[in-house]
This record gives sequence, C-alpha cells and structure tokens, in this order.
Amino acid sequence: MKTLLVFSTLTAALLMAGCQSNSQERQLENFIDDHVAIVQPLSAKMGRTSWNAETTGQKEYFDRIKQLRLRMTEIYSNKEAFEFLKETRNSGQIDDPLLARQLEGLYYAFLKNQVPRDLQKQMIELGTATTEKYNKFRGTIDGQPVSMSDIYLLMTTENDTPKRKKAWQASKQVGNAIVADVLKLVKMRNRAARSLGYDNWHSMAIETGEQNVDELNAIFDELYELTNAPYAKLKAELDGILAGNYGIKVDQLRPWHYHDPFFQRTPQVYELNLDEYYKNHDVKEISEKYFASVGLPVDDILERSDLYDKPGKNPHAFAQDVDSEGDVRILCNLNNDERWMETILHELGHAVYAKYHDPKVPYLLRTPAHSFTTEAVAMFFGRLSRNAAWMQQMLDLSDRQTTDIKDVTDKYLTCQQVLFARWAMVMYNFEKALYANPDQDLNTLWWDMVEKYQFVNRPDGKPDAGWASKLHFTVAPCYYHNYMMGELFASQLHNYIVTNVLKLESDTDVSYVDQPKVGKYIEEKVLAPAAVYHWNEMIERATGKPLTPEYFVKQFIDQ
Repeated sequence: MKTLLVFSTLTAALLMAGCQSNSQERQLENFIDDHVAIVQPLSAKMGRTSWNAETTGQKEYFDRIKQLRLRMTEIYSNKEAFEFLKETRNSGQIDDPLLARQLEGLYYAFLKNQVPRDLQKQMIELGTATTEKYNKFRGTIDGQPVSMSDIYLLMTTENDTPKRKKAWQASKQVGNAIVADVLKLVKMRNRAARSLGYDNWHSMAIETGEQNVDELNAIFDELYELTNAPYAKLKAELDGILAGNYGIKVDQLRPWHYHDPFFQRTPQVYELNLDEYYKNHDVKEISEKYFASVGLPVDDILERSDLYDKPGKNPHAFAQDVDSEGDVRILCNLNNDERWMETILHELGHAVYAKYHDPKVPYLLRTPAHSFTTEAVAMFFGRLSRNAAWMQQMLDLSDRQTTDIKDVTDKYLTCQQVLFARWAMVMYNFEKALYANPDQDLNTLWWDMVEKYQFVNRPDGKPDAGWASKLHFTVAPCYYHNYMMGELFASQLHNYIVTNVLKLESDTDVSYVDQPKVGKYIEEKVLAPAAVYHWNEMIERATGKPLTPEYFVKQFIDQ
C-alpha cells in the first residue's frame, strides 16, 4: 500500500541518520510533515463520514467509516514508524517543546496500534457494528417503539409506578441486545493490550492517556470518603420526597422511581420543576445568545449542527471537530426543558474548545490538552442551567421569581454535583473490574456497585445486562473517569475566574452573563493553547495550581 511504503521508506532513511540533537529534530520534523500530509485529509474524511453515520443511521456510512478506520489503523500500526518514534523518544535529544509534545502524542498513538492486524480489524468491525445497532435500536413500551427523549419525558413527569417501570425497562433493552458484542469487544481489547505488555485495556488506556492508575484510584477514594456523609443526607431527603410523591415507603423505591435511567441526574422534586421555566423558551436561541455575551460566539457552530430528533439518528448528544480546521458541530435531540438546556450548553462548551484553538498551533496539537479538560469546559458552562442568576438574565425572570427559585436551584446544583461524583464512582470502578475479569457475574457486580456508591436498591429478580445500555462501554472505553476529572477542573476554573478575573469576594450570584473578560480568559489560557502543554502544566499555567479536588470540595461539599 502506498501509505505504508511512504512510512517504510521515510523511516528507513531516518533511522540511518545521525543522533545529534538538531539532526534528530530535523528528522522528526520531516516525519511529522509527511505523516500530517497523509492523515490530515483522511481524518477530515472520517469526520464527515462519521457525522453522516450518526445523523442518519444509514448503513452505507457505517460501512464507509469502518473502511476509513481500518485505513487509519494501518497507518498507525506501521512498525518501522513506531520503532523510529520509540528510538527518538528514548534518545532524550528532542529539546524543542512543540516537537516533544507532538512526539509524545505520536508515540502513544502508534503504540496503541502495535497489535496484530487481524485483531485490529475485528475490533473496528465489531465496534462499528455495535454502535450501528445501538443507534438504530428503539426500546418499546407495550409493543410500541419509543425514543430516549420519550423515555426521559416519562421519567420526569409520570407518577404512575408501573408506567415508570416500563419506561425504565425500555431504556435498558438495548443493553441486553448488544451485551454479547460488548463483551466480545472487551475481550478483544484485552488481547490487544496484553500484546503490548499491559495487564488489560483499562490500565493501557489510562497510561497512554498520560494518566496514572494509582493517582486516579487515590482521587476516587478520597472523593468517596468526602462525599459519603453529604450524599447520604441528600439521598435520604430525595428518597423521602420521591416516596411521598409515589405513595410508597422509602424502602420500596427502585431505579425507575428516579428521573434518570442511571440516576446520574438529580430528580426534579424540590418544590418546583425547573422545566417550567424553560418550556416557553428556545434553548438553542438562549445558548447562542449566552455564548455571544461572553465573547465566544457559536452561531457558525449551530448552523452546521443537527439539533432535533429523527429516525436513525444517534439519540443522545455530542460535539465533533470534523477537520481540526474550524468545522465544529454538535448533535443534540433538543426539547425545551432544563435537561436539554444543560446539554446544549455542555456540548457547545466542547465545541468552543475546538473552535478557539490557536490556528498557529501545529496540526497534531490541535486537540484539547486532555479529554477531561474539554469535559471541564463543557461542565463549566453546563452547570449554568441550574444557576438562578443565570436563569434570571437569560430567561428574563423577575427579582421575585429569582428569589423564589434561588434556594432550590442552589440545592439542585449542589445535589447534582455530589450525585454525579457517586455515579462516576460506579462507572470507574465497574469498568476497572470489567476489564480485570470480563467473565465474572457482571450483572450482579453492577448492582453491587450501584448499591454501594449510589444507595439505589436493585430490582427484584435476576439482574440483566441493562448496564450495557451505557454507550460509553462501546464507543469510549475506560473514559468515564474523565468526566469526574473534568468536574474537578471546572470548579478550579470557576474559583480562579471569580477570584482573579472578576475579582469578587464570593461566587454568590455569579453567572458570567455579559462578561467578555471571562471568555477572553478561557480562550487565552485554556482553549488557544490546545495540547501545546501537558494537561497539568496547562492547568497550573491557567489557575496557578496543578489539578486538585480542593475547589470541587469547597464549592459543593464544604458548605
């Protein structure tokens, strides 16, 4: 294949060159130039094809993306190219920091693909087919297909327990439909990781993502201890309200009594329903107006986006940087309610991260400093949907309305953050155990962890594989912990902005509306540098400290 011939010829020449620092840097520069010339157009083509697949569900696009991924895998699996990168990395002779950052990213990208080609092909084919099956699947209630938007609406508005149970079960049916394929993928990934000297895919994913398993374990253990008492109090309060609403005892509550299929969001139970404040507003227009007010306009992003539910389309939400050249889009399935207000703010947070990279940054570094740092920016903005001051300014609420909702919105926001931390513990610890031993009784293990971390009673009877309905197990393995890391960084950003950018003594009634200095700070310190710095160096440059749970605890727990 021409691509492989280019790499083989180039790498052979490079390996014959001298080992002087400036010579090695020139060799690496030449390697990068040739590599980018090949992968940049291919990556853009993959981005466009993936977008078409996710927005239409058409098999032709899924087949095409599978072939494009195989082609990209062939590039990154080239052994001569990897040996050159490994030798260059081990030499310690790359002094230029931009070259060193590109080298590190290339090394890990090639390392992950140094697995048997047949196994790579099988993983791509099965992963693509499973995602296609997931996107096309629609759960049923009494034999009638329902969308996830339908399910969310039922779970936030319906008081009849049997109907709620049916909606919850419908949300889990896809898990049982794809679990066999998910487990095959897990075992394939483990074989791939072991071929590279790792215990399993989970440990490989953490290390090649420039993170450390022991450090992550310590963070999650610390959060577990710090949140136990506050979460127990919040959960008891929620359970009392929910049980009263449904006319049952607290010990009769089951997963379908909460307002989210995985109980990763706070039920709308505190004296008022926030959805009422959004139902007569267009959440798309609100988000567009807000981002413009902080100096990060998103109108071009929204014009390219796909925002409403339709058959065959991915039923959830994501942001996509199609070509690393400014074609940034989001996919949503909007309704005018608080859930989708939060979601579109969140996804646009991802999108502005991609849009506002400094265009002078080398192509290979036009990505976030880390996947969790883009999550942090998304969460920073997504939190605003439950901020009373923000709601007043964006929804034109009166002072009296704002006063009426402030205590409740503060409670919602705090509860949501603590609740999400507990949910993230389920995902992190379950996935770690999943890859450590995929042959164990995973259905029971899932509910063991849900009860331990979320205090939710498991359903009666033999547990099924509803856990596999969480798409992250298929398309983003060993990723979910980054959402919690993102929450930590979002709080660290918030604290720095309040204290050093806005120069306020407290964050009371802070909404950032009409504060372009906030957007300027975020753009200059977080978005523009892209991946020029290691993630912790970027965080320290932006906030004065490396990443710490300190500010998340200060904002949501020590109150």
